[in-house]
Amino acid sequence: MAKKTKASPEKLYGSTLSWEGWSFRILSSETGLRWIELSSTPIDDLARRLRARILPDDVPNELALDELHRYLRAETREFTVTLDIRGTPFQRAVWESLTAIPYGKTAAYSEIAAALGNPQAARAVGQAVGTNPLPMVIPCHRVLGKDERLVGYSGGLPLKERLLMLERGSLSL
Repeated sequence: MAKKTKASPEKLYGSTLSWEGWSFRILSSETGLRWIELSSTPIDDLARRLRARILPDDVPNELALDELHRYLRAETREFTVTLDIRGTPFQRAVWESLTAIPYGKTAAYSEIAAALGNPQAARAVGQAVGTNPLPMVIPCHRVLGKDERLVGYSGGLPLKERLLMLERGSLSL
């Protein structure tokens, strides 16, 4: 009987970006930007959760870091970095719809569900938004509750509010 070999964990390259008291973990694969963690989760914990080996290396993340810095200084509204997105077809459709929400604008979960052709899927849209691996780049902070309340954000509601204020020009730079 052949012995099964355990696949080695995927290698990701990790960087940390700090902004106004928040620390974000930026992870890229050989293919592109894979993950943005909106908290200062210890690298070992993040590696276990993603089943990856994370190597500290800013070089593979240079473009992503530059674009994120420029976004956070309100110098750019778009991201051009290559993405390495993993998700179900439904999640990917939801994430794609998030990129259509204009900078500085917001949409409700129900609006996204309706745009995807299933107005009854607001909760499923909410779950997909909650699993977005690339917040800021895929702008899930622009999604609000139906009554325009700030709801759910992996980085916390104060960060969500701050990003919306940034996009609306309400922050002094």
